[in-house]
Amino acid sequence: MELINKEFITVEFFYTRTADKFKIHNFSGNRGFTRKIKEPNLHRPGLALAGFVDLFSYSRIQIFGNTEIRYLSSLNIEERRTALERLFKFEIPCIIVTNGIIPFPEMLELSEQYDVAIFGSPDSTTRLSFFISDFLDDQFLPQASIHASLVDVYGVGILFTGQSGVGKSEVALDLIERGHRLVADDVVIATRKGEGILMGSGTDISKHFMEIRGLGLINVERMFGIRAIRYQKRIEVVVNLEIWDPGVEYTRTGLDTDTTSIMEVEFPYIRLPIVPGKNITVITEVIALNYLLKHYGYDGAKIFRERLERKLRQADGDNPSRGIDYFEHDFE
Repeated sequence: MELINKEFITVEFFYTRTADKFKIHNFSGNRGFTRKIKEPNLHRPGLALAGFVDLFSYSRIQIFGNTEIRYLSSLNIEERRTALERLFKFEIPCIIVTNGIIPFPEMLELSEQYDVAIFGSPDSTTRLSFFISDFLDDQFLPQASIHASLVDVYGVGILFTGQSGVGKSEVALDLIERGHRLVADDVVIATRKGEGILMGSGTDISKHFMEIRGLGLINVERMFGIRAIRYQKRIEVVVNLEIWDPGVEYTRTGLDTDTTSIMEVEFPYIRLPIVPGKNITVITEVIALNYLLKHYGYDGAKIFRERLERKLRQADGDNPSRGIDYFEHDFE
């Protein structure tokens, strides 16, 4: 696992990734595109416009809503230019004007003078701030690159790990053939979102491509259709594929659940030995279904243990050796 620390994104990256998603349009051409956005928080510069800049968070994206625009409208041209220039002298990343408002001519002049991008949006300040903050959170959240395959099996995100060549891609391919969905193969980008949530996705380059040893690269989306892929999935179970080792004791009852930690998030951890003739694909489906049963409160291993203990506590000793007492004339 390799940690990925993103220290900044450029204004150009921000604009190209959000323009269509959030209906953001550009008022200033490509000015200020090389400036850096270094944190996910947004700032509304009302106090700075009024002259108080001691606590001005200039390193954040500046949002101009109705409050800022109405204050600027109350000033004459010279006062407005002075108030705006007070902001532009700082190394601000960019400005976004909300509610479909057209920037003042003074803003566009200062944008050219100080090389600062100015964007606009028809959305309200609250709505746009929510979307942009969510986007920026994704950019700056802790991430890691994991050598693994991630497949959505019955809605459960199963991460296959194991040494190179053990068969992770082949198992994933077999699951796709059975109707399950590939998220990423070979390299999974894990992003920690909130407490106890780890999202997995592929990279821009290898997205939904798979390398099958002896065959080469295949495009899962083109070969199996859009139903066979998804772009992201929460990681919920880690299955480690390993060559059978007779000296290792593997779990047989399921009463003791092993866990593993990825980026400080705990997951159920299953060591799955591979031997000739063992149907790993079907076992994986059972792992997913068993996880869902536990999620909804039913643990088969615990139920069996309780049933066994209940029988052992019975004092009469007349327990039948088979599962039923009477066949009820059913001779099939």
